[in-house]
Amino acid sequence: MAKDRILVIDDEPDLLSLAKARLELAGYEVLTASDGEEGLEKARTSAPDLILLDLMLPKMDGFEVCEALKIDEKYKHIPIIILTVKFQPVDIRFAKALGADAYITKPFEGKELVEKIRELIKK
Repeated sequence: MAKDRILVIDDEPDLLSLAKARLELAGYEVLTASDGEEGLEKARTSAPDLILLDLMLPKMDGFEVCEALKIDEKYKHIPIIILTVKFQPVDIRFAKALGADAYITKPFEGKELVEKIRELIKK
């Protein structure tokens, strides 16, 4: 049986490594991207089952990546979890308005993240 594929888009190398290790331990195939443009390209070419997306990214921010995927019929079904240090209600409302499926602030609990991923992939 094929593993579910998760794309992690974040510009912090430590977080990418940590998330990749934690998710692979939980049984997922993990792809990474370190800026918004690369993330959007990988989302379109690698058919992930879910995307973890930071908001503050170089080249293209997470809001733009989320919107680009959610307005496209081909990709709007992919669940997106925003994973960010931004915790203002306005950011959370905006991300949800653009189609984000969940919003988790950093620092995050690995267990909480894996539970949310499982919940969204099962839908």
